[in-house]
Amino acid sequence: MTDNGQVFHINTRGISPTTAPVVLPEESERRAQEIIKQYPQARSAIMPLLYITQEHFGLITQAGVDWVAQKLSMPPVQVWEVATFYTMYYKKPVGRYHIQVCRTLPCALRGARKVSEFLHRHLGLAPGEVSKDGLWSFEEVECLGSCGTAPMCQINDVFFENLSEEKLTALLARIEKEKPDLRFSTVRDELGAGLSGCPKSEII
Repeated sequence: MTDNGQVFHINTRGISPTTAPVVLPEESERRAQEIIKQYPQARSAIMPLLYITQEHFGLITQAGVDWVAQKLSMPPVQVWEVATFYTMYYKKPVGRYHIQVCRTLPCALRGARKVSEFLHRHLGLAPGEVSKDGLWSFEEVECLGSCGTAPMCQINDVFFENLSEEKLTALLARIEKEKPDLRFSTVRDELGAGLSGCPKSEII
């Protein structure tokens, strides 16, 4: 499977799925059952259940994959196939604020490369790296569906659009100072309060 130009090979030889049931917190277990009941076939709930396990562990782990597989009565390798295909599932640790820079054509034409170069200079990170304090990480991804407000990035689960170096500088400073909740919780089924004074998206 490929993910943002990187190849993820899941070697299942000699690796057995967890035999004992993997149990998440009661709230997560209850939410998983609510989601599964919404689908005619349980395995169709694989993506929201992956979000639940990522919310709990902070990334996709073998224990999390086994939990999803047990819930949906499917082989763990099939869960890995989905998890490794999509960039929104983290296969390695990310910062508290994970920045995804859209690099697809509309954003590329309007300065996506400059956004990545700025983040590299400002944060001292290459794509895929995490800052020493664990606060920041960033990567380049394909289309995030905000072509009309390019260049843009997604920080955790919130869009920040029409970016410039000045706007990014102020944005990162505010996030570092205020520590806003920019995550969508699948368990609670709600988006965090976000950064005060900033819209969830500038798309109208």
